[in-house]
Amino acid sequence: MPGAEPLFPLSALSGETLLEAAVMMLAFVGVLFLGSMLLPGSRVTGPEVEGQASTYTLNGLALFLMTAIVSCLAQVSGLFSLSVLHTHFAALFVVTNVFAFALSGWLYWRGVRARDAPPGPWRGYFFGVELNPVWFGVDLKLFSYRPSLIALALFNASFAVVQYETYGGLTLAMALYQIFTFFYVLNYFQFEYGMTHTWDIVSERFGWMLIWGDYVLVPFFYCLAGWWLVHAPGTLSPIAAVALVLLFAFGFWIFRGANEQKHRFKRDPHVMIWGQPAQSLDGRLLVSGFWGIGRHLNYTGEICVYLAFTLTTGFESWVPYLLPAWLAGLLWHRSRRDEHRCRAKYGELWERYTQRVRYSMCPFVY
Repeated sequence: MPGAEPLFPLSALSGETLLEAAVMMLAFVGVLFLGSMLLPGSRVTGPEVEGQASTYTLNGLALFLMTAIVSCLAQVSGLFSLSVLHTHFAALFVVTNVFAFALSGWLYWRGVRARDAPPGPWRGYFFGVELNPVWFGVDLKLFSYRPSLIALALFNASFAVVQYETYGGLTLAMALYQIFTFFYVLNYFQFEYGMTHTWDIVSERFGWMLIWGDYVLVPFFYCLAGWWLVHAPGTLSPIAAVALVLLFAFGFWIFRGANEQKHRFKRDPHVMIWGQPAQSLDGRLLVSGFWGIGRHLNYTGEICVYLAFTLTTGFESWVPYLLPAWLAGLLWHRSRRDEHRCRAKYGELWERYTQRVRYSMCPFVY
């Protein structure tokens, strides 16, 4: 197979393709928003923040599965080919950027109108004004993860379709990458209830930083390895494939296991973890399971998962490795921000916790 093609070829941008991309993007987000409004789902109440507790309808898994089924049926029947996402990738990137900037501006304007003392324009636009904006009964912050991750899954699937249509089959690397990424997105929606206790939902206001990250960064950057694999040589050996499966499983076990333990502890401080009653400091900070080994091992596990994604591309180019490098830097920075917030929140208790759990993301190292 020849080498990878340009990610954003200027030749793919024209007035016609931009218009088609705008229609595709708006229809996609609109359908998911209507689905979020209308589809049934369990109702959960998140933690109390600033004197209020938001209630969420968890129907993301149904939306994802319905999208996957409709896409598969359309592809198999010949009604629609996911390869159009590949050919319109650059145009979709442009129009989605416009959408993200416009949505950020609308939310800033809306938030300023509702507050007596709004933050300055730059800070308010970038970080957001409202903590949990709601529109037509849908929490916009939680909702935005849905087009973000479902679009990521669709882009990844389009890369497999293009490889199959071009070369008549899938390489082992592409097949493994598809399994990894589909399972990752599927599990996110299975665990959607746990998102109500995450840093983004609880602590971050909804401004350009999160909006651009959801609508642009995740779907268009986190699929970098899949884009590279479309025309990459099929040189992944069976032994290397087994090693990548083990790395993915190890990372996923830590990533999802740590998040699940924290969520279960918040719901029931007496929950069993690894076969024993959960241990904590003053009933507030968990020191059992993964949280007794490291303060941010969930981040470490996620880095391992994305490294497994990227290693399917081999070592012919450094470009796919921009993703795990970026993610490592992002999560390291987030861990520092989280520690600062927890130190302010828990005070002396947090100092006791850091003495009990000495390492942050890598036991015996950091």
